Amino acid sequence: MIKTQLARRMDGVAPSATLALAEKAKQLQAQGLDVVSLTAGEPDRAPAEPIIEALCAAAKAGQTRYTAVSGIEPLREAIAADLLRRDGLSYATGQVVVSTGAKQAIFNALQALVDPGDEVVFAAPYWLSYRDMALLAGGVPVVIETAFDDGFVLRPDALDRSLGPKSKVLILNSPSNPTGGAYRRADFEAIAEVLRRHPGVFVVADEIYRRFIYEAGAGEGLLGVAPDLQDRTLVIDGCSKTYAMTGLRIGWAAGPKPVIAAVAMLQGQSTSNPCSTSQHAALAALTGDQSWVDEMVATFDRRRQKVLELLSSIPGLRTFAPLGAFYVFPDVSGLVGRKTPSGQVISDGTSFASYLLESHQLTVVPGAPFGAANHIRLSYATGEATIEKGLERLAAAVTALS
Repeated sequence: MIKTQLARRMDGVAPSATLALAEKAKQLQAQGLDVVSLTAGEPDRAPAEPIIEALCAAAKAGQTRYTAVSGIEPLREAIAADLLRRDGLSYATGQVVVSTGAKQAIFNALQALVDPGDEVVFAAPYWLSYRDMALLAGGVPVVIETAFDDGFVLRPDALDRSLGPKSKVLILNSPSNPTGGAYRRADFEAIAEVLRRHPGVFVVADEIYRRFIYEAGAGEGLLGVAPDLQDRTLVIDGCSKTYAMTGLRIGWAAGPKPVIAAVAMLQGQSTSNPCSTSQHAALAALTGDQSWVDEMVATFDRRRQKVLELLSSIPGLRTFAPLGAFYVFPDVSGLVGRKTPSGQVISDGTSFASYLLESHQLTVVPGAPFGAANHIRLSYATGEATIEKGLERLAAAVTALS
């Protein structure tokens, strides 16, 4: 039998840990086990009815054929209008490309910007795909550690030390997956000052969770604070989180026209346009009533407070109060070295997550794929009853350790 030799670029790439764990939970549930999953990276509700109506209407009207690779013009206009409202910055439709989710937009951006050996810089804890996307582009991931006590926000002095002649792209994610940390105006001002000293560094601003903000002053973006960086910043966003449209796969990038043109060219040689009917649903989402989004965010804030309240009563865990997104990221260092009832030693967040699943049918995401081995990620994008049940099991699991 002939053995197929895979490309070397695949050597360092790992499958998505979050998707794998969510699938594992579904498999166990299908076997009849009462598994509680706190892994979901998507809102637990359907899109608003006008979005569904627009999706169905587009299909019935025969809008199921290819569109322009960059997306339909009305949707790109709506995205530009949304960016103008948000940060006061103007974008022509030629500076916007619609992709099959924000993930594809980031992937395409790194492919367009990064040459082999270029450094792609981002803060840890980080969304796990940044590292693998950088590697697939031939780049060198440069990870800057952040501190729990700083709210996992990248400090300007650490950034300045990490940037050098090979630094090509800085990825900024606010609010953050997995920590829920978010940058305030002063944080962005300090980072902008560093970037002005490094004019060769391009910024990819991942703002997919930007509508999920729970404290005043944490909802601004980099360009709202430093508009002079617009000509070397790509803003990434999409409909998945804000409008509960994860499966409809609509994201976008907005930025300098040459970069957008390159991203669109790559997209034309891979997926071509994003789903035609989903684009019409996205148009309805962006131009329709936004009050239901505000209501969803308020609901998630109540859940956030419930999760923090319940976690505070569990000894051995240290939890940062997230300012945005819909995750908490407890530090489990206080449990390391303790033993499970079967004699297994808890060595890090991964072994603790395995113990939770095997002994208490609770699924959480270990922190190692996010660059934080002694953490676990819990999502509160699920019902309050599920949250309470999951946290009860978490507390019981910790109590059972010796």
